[in-house]
Amino acid sequence: MRRRALFDTYVMVDWSAAAVPRLGKDSIWIAALRRRPHGLETLLLENLATRHDARVVLRGLFIACLARSERVLAGFDFPFAYPACLAQRLGLWGTPWRAIWDEVSRLITDTAANGNNRFSVAAEFNRRLTGGAYPFWSCPAGEAGRFLQPKHHRRHSAGGFPEHRLVEARMRGPQPSWKLAGTGSAGGQVLTGIPVLRALRDDPALDGQVLVWPFETGLAAPVRNRTPRVILAEIYPSMVPSPMRAGEVKDSAQVRHIAAHFAGLDTKGALAPLLAGDPGLSRGERRQVEREEGWVLGVAGEVVRRAALTLPTLTGRVPPSPAQARERGLLAPRPRSGRGRGPSRSDGRVRGASGEQTRYDYLRDSDAIYRRSFALIRREVDLSRLPRALHPLVIRLVHATGEPGLIKDLRWSEDAAARGTKAFAAGAPILVDAEMVAAGIIRKRLPRKTRVLCRLNDTRAGALVRKLGTTRSAAAVELWRPDLAGAVVAIGNAPTALFHLLEMIGAGAPKPALILGFPVGFVGAAEAKRALAENPFGLPYVTLLGRRGGSALAAAAVNALAGSP
Repeated sequence: MRRRALFDTYVMVDWSAAAVPRLGKDSIWIAALRRRPHGLETLLLENLATRHDARVVLRGLFIACLARSERVLAGFDFPFAYPACLAQRLGLWGTPWRAIWDEVSRLITDTAANGNNRFSVAAEFNRRLTGGAYPFWSCPAGEAGRFLQPKHHRRHSAGGFPEHRLVEARMRGPQPSWKLAGTGSAGGQVLTGIPVLRALRDDPALDGQVLVWPFETGLAAPVRNRTPRVILAEIYPSMVPSPMRAGEVKDSAQVRHIAAHFAGLDTKGALAPLLAGDPGLSRGERRQVEREEGWVLGVAGEVVRRAALTLPTLTGRVPPSPAQARERGLLAPRPRSGRGRGPSRSDGRVRGASGEQTRYDYLRDSDAIYRRSFALIRREVDLSRLPRALHPLVIRLVHATGEPGLIKDLRWSEDAAARGTKAFAAGAPILVDAEMVAAGIIRKRLPRKTRVLCRLNDTRAGALVRKLGTTRSAAAVELWRPDLAGAVVAIGNAPTALFHLLEMIGAGAPKPALILGFPVGFVGAAEAKRALAENPFGLPYVTLLGRRGGSALAAAAVNALAGSP
């Protein structure tokens, strides 16, 4: 009998320690594949300019997956730990891996614009550990000092600090966690990445459903029907071939292929053995791995045995959420326990792992959940202050955020809803600044030939970045020009995209039918949305003042005006 896969969604991340916002090569790339009956669908392939943006996207992605009762394997391409001894030598108490995560998170500062103090933190660790410029090494000349130097100190053996972890001794290519900068370095990513992983693991909205492999799971595969349902794992994308599409960045190809690789192994039942680590580890080595050093998923004696892998079928369709599946006429999944379809409310009889009867009482039917949610929103939000045409939009925005109070910061032009509805009915193109916005748009409610266009990963955008001296998000807006007249614009990520759009229109570019402006962040988001609300060009718009925003809000606004209930 064929074994059921351990995971439903595979999220792979190429991390970056850049000190400034950056897109393209050597920046953050996220790929997410979702298991469907006909194969795997690409849920997300997105390039993020900052670690702050990446954390927001990952958090939203995990929350959405958990809401669909999906199990998630999330891989990150940097070491989760250091060679054994660091926590003890720093005088930290508690489980070594967690003590290091807490200490790194306490010391690292990382702004919304990627400014960080990783070299200063490494120098401080060196001071506390040895009073010299080791074991951490490699930095720009301007960061060098008594406790940190650009060149290798060559003192690992004499200083008693192993250069490599157990897993790295079984691999070819990876650099040690101590190396902070230069070709192949991963140390900077460790110091900037650990605080993000810790924040995701401890996020109240994720309700304790995130575990770190192998520190919290042991060297073992998770039991599928038990929570938590998000497993964070260390990966090494170079372990599998990653052929690139024309004009594609290497980092993008690597996260795509490593996601497909692990999904393919899971389909074959071959992922569980890899989660057990190397069978050749001794008992003492396993304890060292599980408490302090961690492991790289896929390393088992010889890296993945270099076996040829037939990758699973991928489709370009954007998978619907459970509610969207109902709207598109797809069958709802069967209940996981009991016979037949079962009642819409649980009868509470679910057998636990130990055989006892566990009782839960919760609403299961997705249509009923939506009806109840919208009824609660109408009860909590005073819609009488708003034009009736905007009521569906406000309900959708509140539903997407769980925040009734956002209504006070909502701004719109007098004819925004009418302009948007008319444009959608006419099949106007929808121009979005991020793939995440496109992924959230419900296509069934749009005319058949409606195009949803995101130019962020267009190969021409890179040249425009250099020519215009701006971000890739803003440069991609330039590529909207042929489709801009009468279009609906939905911006849910980059303030620079909204600023540049307004500049283009001020210089004579065609006017869209409607701008849904929901960029998010601490730098420029509030200012960009204020500029939209005060625009002198007569542009129809809907926006949310302040820092709040995001791809989910932009997509929700599109869905509401396009007629989704």
